[in-house]
Amino acid sequence: MNTSADDGSPERAGYRRSAGTPRGEARRRELLDRVTEDLAVNGLVDFSLRRAARAAGTTHKVLLYHFDGVDDLLRQAVLKLRERRTVSAMAAATGGPAGRTLADRVRAMWSMLSGDEPGLRVLDEAIGLAMYDPGRFGWLGREASQLYLPSLVSLCPVDWSDRRKLEVAEMILGALRGFLVESRTSGDAAGIAAGFEALVRALEREEAAAGQDD
Repeated sequence: MNTSADDGSPERAGYRRSAGTPRGEARRRELLDRVTEDLAVNGLVDFSLRRAARAAGTTHKVLLYHFDGVDDLLRQAVLKLRERRTVSAMAAATGGPAGRTLADRVRAMWSMLSGDEPGLRVLDEAIGLAMYDPGRFGWLGREASQLYLPSLVSLCPVDWSDRRKLEVAEMILGALRGFLVESRTSGDAAGIAAGFEALVRALEREEAAAGQDD
């Protein structure tokens, strides 16, 4: 990812941000949509304000009018992709027949998350960037957790305690994130599948134990 100083910021370049008028907000959404689609297709490598401007069909000065520099633009685009991913994952997890177990729901979610649709890979790249430079990009990982955890908590049985829901949601998030990173790095499909089945069995045991505690 190109984060050189020539990407600028509104303060340094002397531009002002959109004032939030309906017309300005509509234009901002249009630009963000175009940049997000470019990010989904081409990933984080060499992402810069100038590349974003080309994708949006405008100039970097116009982008600096609407966004607080390249980091803000990246944050907004990644958030947009994550929201799409969360909606798709939750639709997969909550669809189907009633009475599905948590393990069933996580299996359906994983089937969607492990695909190779545009936008999925770049979100996994974002976690790698957060690990590479946590001082600048740690928010890529933190914001992912803040977005996904409530959704995972909502998949847990309603009669579980809040603490149990959070603990299990954290386990699911950590495991699935690890599997995704592994799939993008080693490509060990057999090993990932084995690990996922172990996660499913752990969830089945957790549900069985919770039932015995009632």
